[in-house]
Amino acid sequence: MSSRPILVVEDDAQLGAQVVEHLHRAGFQTEWWREGRRWPVGEPAPWELVILDLMLPGTYGLDLLKDLRAGSDVPVLILSARADAGDRVRALRLGADDYLTKPFWPDELIERVRARLRRPVLQREGEQVRVGPVKLDPVARTVEVDDVPVELTRVEFELLAALARRAGSAVSRRWLVEHALDPEREGTERTLDVHVSRLRKKLGHEGLIETVWGIGYRIAVPGSDA
Repeated sequence: MSSRPILVVEDDAQLGAQVVEHLHRAGFQTEWWREGRRWPVGEPAPWELVILDLMLPGTYGLDLLKDLRAGSDVPVLILSARADAGDRVRALRLGADDYLTKPFWPDELIERVRARLRRPVLQREGEQVRVGPVKLDPVARTVEVDDVPVELTRVEFELLAALARRAGSAVSRRWLVEHALDPEREGTERTLDVHVSRLRKKLGHEGLIETVWGIGYRIAVPGSDA
């Protein structure tokens, strides 16, 4: 198990203590913030995963999520009493990986944490990642599918790498446009869809890159129902 802690951001003292206790019992280290804070834009996150409330004193939860997504692929699980579908979709579009409403079963929280941490994430420059039939090397900028090299354009590679970093989770179209496309030449969602279509054809595995309606795209993880 990783030595990096899980960050819990929860202002309710009783609930926060319960979440931390359940995580400790499951073998995880934790860090607990009792209020929202801004995170330096572009700064890597030092945690294995973030469990984030939305309604917080200090900094609103979604603002912290935006800060994290500006420089980190750390998994973020929203834990909120807000059950409205609009809040869930907004959080996922901004880069959250999962959304669990309060009240919740502690066992379900722990299993969602474990499921997220089982998924491959490119955590350090130089690591290769394999998702199903795809192997990607972020330094050499090479891709193999079923151990056969596949030539990708710069944009196609950036799209695939962005999806692979958060394999199994939806990545919003807006985020992909801002981070994978050239904003001066290609920065539209319509253009993004064209590039994704071409990438799917080159990878050659139907269903590998899934459309998540109303949010964006997701690269499927074999054996996962995410």
